[in-house]
Amino acid sequence: MGGVGPAPKPNDRRARRNKDSVPQTVLRWEHAEAPELPDFRVEKDGGLVEFVWPERTREWWQVWIDSPQAEHFGTTDWEYLLDTALIHARLWGGDVSAAAELRLRVAAFGATPADRARLRMVFADADGADGGRGRSGGASAREQYGQLRMMPGGKAAPPASGD
Repeated sequence: MGGVGPAPKPNDRRARRNKDSVPQTVLRWEHAEAPELPDFRVEKDGGLVEFVWPERTREWWQVWIDSPQAEHFGTTDWEYLLDTALIHARLWGGDVSAAAELRLRVAAFGATPADRARLRMVFADADGADGGRGRSGGASAREQYGQLRMMPGGKAAPPASGD
């Protein structure tokens, strides 16, 4: 016996045909260690001088190395972040035009809570803090107030004045 209702539309006549036209590519995972900020020379006044990383950029780089996201970075991620460090250095050297590009680049790595939410990143400790119970770990309202009962013949409280 067939199902109840009209027969389904043919696939080519369905309103929603938004299947991915390009199949997903599955990559082999490779963990990569964070590189050190490199020593290099830049051209200045017609000659080459040693580039000096701003101290704030060195601190920023260490924050990324120590971040929870870093354990998921591959070689290309670190290379992109290394180029981003140069933009960070430009900003801390006084080039405020670098701020927008820096913001876009660090957002791709989950720099802020909003970035991590957009990227669907969660911290493992937060995920397991409630022991899988779906709450903060404190007593539930039922546990706290479950013994309370209404008194026989009780009335609802009168409305507050001004209501």
